[in-house]
Amino acid sequence: MYELKTKETDHSVIEYIEQAEQPKKREDAYRLLDIFTETTGLPAKMWGTSIIGFGSYHYKYASGHEGDAPLVGFSPRKAKFSLYFATGDAEREQLLAELGKHTAGKGCVYINKVADIDVDVLQKLIRQSVAFLKAAYPEGVDGQSG
Repeated sequence: MYELKTKETDHSVIEYIEQAEQPKKREDAYRLLDIFTETTGLPAKMWGTSIIGFGSYHYKYASGHEGDAPLVGFSPRKAKFSLYFATGDAEREQLLAELGKHTAGKGCVYINKVADIDVDVLQKLIRQSVAFLKAAYPEGVDGQSG
């Protein structure tokens, strides 16, 4: 049976951030940690080896595939920061248009640095994503703050 690689772990978020080679990357990671923590009201947890997530929800697809994922999160990757928000909500696209310099994949939003984006819009994206997932998975959400 398939097992998800990205599961909540007991690894230290601070130790993970401290592994970033560039001081500016660490500084931005701590800034994002503060923004996500303050906006969600939830503690940061490591998911897998590289995702800093906040809260969680249990999803189940029509195909029968199911699992747990963070409500929102980010990862200070080598090249860019990956920001994780819910997909499938039209409001997400409107907010992304106002975010600032970024690129977006199917499930991730990529930024070079916090200075490139509007932090107020980032906070709106975080709140929108959490609200969307709480509505979509009312029984499966862990972390009711935010």
